[in-house]
Amino acid sequence: MHELNKNLKPEDFKQYYFLKEDLKDFCRSEGLKISGSKQDLENRIIHYLATGKPLEEPVTKKVSCKSQSEITLDSKLGENFKCSEDKREFFENEIGKTFKFKVKFQKWLKANPDKTYRDAIDAYFEIQNSKEKTKIDKQFQYNQYIRDFFKDNDDKSLEEAIKCWKYKKSLKGHNRYESSDLEALL
Repeated sequence: MHELNKNLKPEDFKQYYFLKEDLKDFCRSEGLKISGSKQDLENRIIHYLATGKPLEEPVTKKVSCKSQSEITLDSKLGENFKCSEDKREFFENEIGKTFKFKVKFQKWLKANPDKTYRDAIDAYFEIQNSKEKTKIDKQFQYNQYIRDFFKDNDDKSLEEAIKCWKYKKSLKGHNRYESSDLEALL
């Protein structure tokens, strides 16, 4: 694995896989913001490595959340939907304790600000019953790698998949599964 330091070129940084914790540690040590998604951290670091300066980020105003008592089935989801505790509690009360804010449902919520919570519940069950595999976003490369590994190697163990993943992420380049990664098991 390549070491993350301020002398790394941005193009080299992009060639390696770093854990989110490693990205946060680097940001912390360089006085950069540590909040946000893995993608946010990567963008911040790429800018910093290229310019030596922190990325100028727009200041976002905190919008007060509706409290649980104000959410009804006919309430609109609204712009910039956030998966907060009061909303989780509302959905758990309506759907049941098995409710989870899964990625596909979160994307639906954010893409449909004019829909109601009633519509959201209908969409939740439709998504749950869908047999379609969820596309795994870029920041979840490990999950995609493991899924692809088992698609080709259903006779292998998770331990073997993880060993191949660790080998793959130590190499320069992409982190997608390839059958040649099995050499890590030899």
